[in-house]
Amino acid sequence: MIDTNPGKEQAASAAAVHVASGMLVGLGSGTTASAVIRVLGARVRDEGLKILGVPTSVATAELAHSLRIPLRDIDDVGAIDIALDGADEVDPAFQMIKGRGGALLREKIVACAARRRVIVITPEKQVERLGGVAIPIEVSPVGTPHIETRLRDLGADTTLRRRPNGAPYQTDGGNKIIDCRFSSIGDLHDLDIALQRVVGVYETGLFLGLCDLLVIGYPDHAEEMPRPARDGRSPCA
Repeated sequence: MIDTNPGKEQAASAAAVHVASGMLVGLGSGTTASAVIRVLGARVRDEGLKILGVPTSVATAELAHSLRIPLRDIDDVGAIDIALDGADEVDPAFQMIKGRGGALLREKIVACAARRRVIVITPEKQVERLGGVAIPIEVSPVGTPHIETRLRDLGADTTLRRRPNGAPYQTDGGNKIIDCRFSSIGDLHDLDIALQRVVGVYETGLFLGLCDLLVIGYPDHAEEMPRPARDGRSPCA
């Protein structure tokens, strides 16, 4: 289903302007990223834009393929020129929660391989403090109950993500997702490190230091905000 939210369409059109022929482009997952991919597909068709896309999910690959955007696997490329994706929450320092669409591990790998990261949102995704939505944690499909116990020991209220039929949700890589809520979150970098240290955790939905330009879409226009001064910490170091 195509999301016709006018704010997403405005943001998608503004973000797509940053893509030029010859670029290797990381293609995010979710409804907002899909809007960007459709704009890029229209540019490929109407303008002769020549790009190679690196998809972050099977659904993204299928959409890009249907729009005749040539694709490459992340394992077959070096540095990515630009990555375009959405977010579930963004705070004033451009720290983010991502992964409600279930592609957080691949999204973070692509983001870390990109020279520039453009995040596309609508205004309700902007928050003063992260934590209004659960933090997705992608984990091993083996030993999941034990991993969940360790996450609870860190103060998380955990929920194993399930599909509508009740079966455990599986990512494209065959992993499971545990959604974690915390009554209060202190230092986000410290929390991310603590979560990553749990044996069986593959990746967290805390995307810290992974947004260089924020594009915010409103019904009649889009605004662009460059990232505030860096704090020197990056998950890609």
